[in-house]
Amino acid sequence: MDELKVADKNTPYWWEAAPVRPLPPQPLAKRLDVAIVGAGYAGLSAGLVLAREGRTVAAFDSMNPGEGASTRNGGITSGSIRPDYATITRRFGEAKALAIEAEGKLAREFLYDLIRTEALDCDFKLVGRFTGAIGYDQYEKMARGAEALAKRLGIESYAVPHAEQGNYIGTDFYRGGTVRMDIGGLHPAKFHAELLRVALASGLTVHSRTPVISIEKDGSGFRVATSAGTVQARQVLVCTNGYTDTAAPFLRRRLVPVRSRIIATEELPPELMTRLMPKLMMMGENRELGFYYRPSPDGTRILLGGRDSSRGNSDPTAPTLRLRNGLVELFPELGKVRFSHSWFGNVAMNRDMLPRIFEKDGIVYATGFCGSGVVWAPWVGTRAAYKLMGRAPEASTAFDFRPPASIPFYRGDPWFLPAIIKGYGLQDKIAWWRARR
Repeated sequence: MDELKVADKNTPYWWEAAPVRPLPPQPLAKRLDVAIVGAGYAGLSAGLVLAREGRTVAAFDSMNPGEGASTRNGGITSGSIRPDYATITRRFGEAKALAIEAEGKLAREFLYDLIRTEALDCDFKLVGRFTGAIGYDQYEKMARGAEALAKRLGIESYAVPHAEQGNYIGTDFYRGGTVRMDIGGLHPAKFHAELLRVALASGLTVHSRTPVISIEKDGSGFRVATSAGTVQARQVLVCTNGYTDTAAPFLRRRLVPVRSRIIATEELPPELMTRLMPKLMMMGENRELGFYYRPSPDGTRILLGGRDSSRGNSDPTAPTLRLRNGLVELFPELGKVRFSHSWFGNVAMNRDMLPRIFEKDGIVYATGFCGSGVVWAPWVGTRAAYKLMGRAPEASTAFDFRPPASIPFYRGDPWFLPAIIKGYGLQDKIAWWRARR
């Protein structure tokens, strides 16, 4: 089946209103206070802070600024951490688990304040998120977690029993769920465009389509070789995340780029949208290969995303159909709906699945957002900027600790991903079979 028979376009839906474009060429400075590798959310957030503090700073992107995950994601401000509280406690101790959980609240509040104070026009709405439970046993566990979250952090979080589920989502697929009201949605490409606007206005120089080739220690600073020439930088910040290449070999051995694909429906009748998404909330579920989905900012479409195990330039039809089948499983009345867009972007996973700031051989890294970069990338990028300036109180974060562990026999080609994703799928099948529905 030809891809265009599954979806009309293979570019992000978000690019219709906010297309990514190259910036006008800029002269290459001979010397910089800070060179930033990557001009996505993290790199721009760091550059904005540094430029406003009077540093000479330039960001180099191998593509157009934002062409990676920053304009390809679902725009859900979840700030989710993949390991649960108990797992983080077991691995790192209760103090670290508490700090990470509390920082999620701070990071979301920081993002919302940034949007408000900088007047970023990005269709942000704090609508809440509903997370569906596959079975009643899972619902009971999720309900206890929502109650604990409300008690520990004062977040409006509560359980939704199956009998009341229709008030939040028009499906009988789940057996109840939970709601968090501190999560919303934005237009990710508009958010990046606005962040780029204020960063450029503050004095950040951004070089588009200018990949960094190598970073070498040179006296008290660094020699940064790019496709446009070489620059001397006193400090270097790497923010490449799921698009890390050979310019950062240490990081490349520690981050795995994982494809996340999203489909967008054609415009749906208003009465259908009201029935399927009565509160226009962000949506998710607790499966290893679960879906995340949401209404478009104008409330006329449904966008649904999930993992994509394809590699290279392989045929996108199969992963697109998997998402389509998932959407129809949730909403059978969409069985004949057309899809306007299907696209993918890379998220960056590491072995412990936690975002990171760390320093190695004098280079600072802000990375590893594990699919939740809308919240974590601006937060971690900003903390990294303060770290570079030596301002410890403002740089303080629970995510500034040792680098992620390297992955044996891995040098940037995630050949093992299809097998891992199949394993997750098997776990989901077992969980489904065991679910007391």
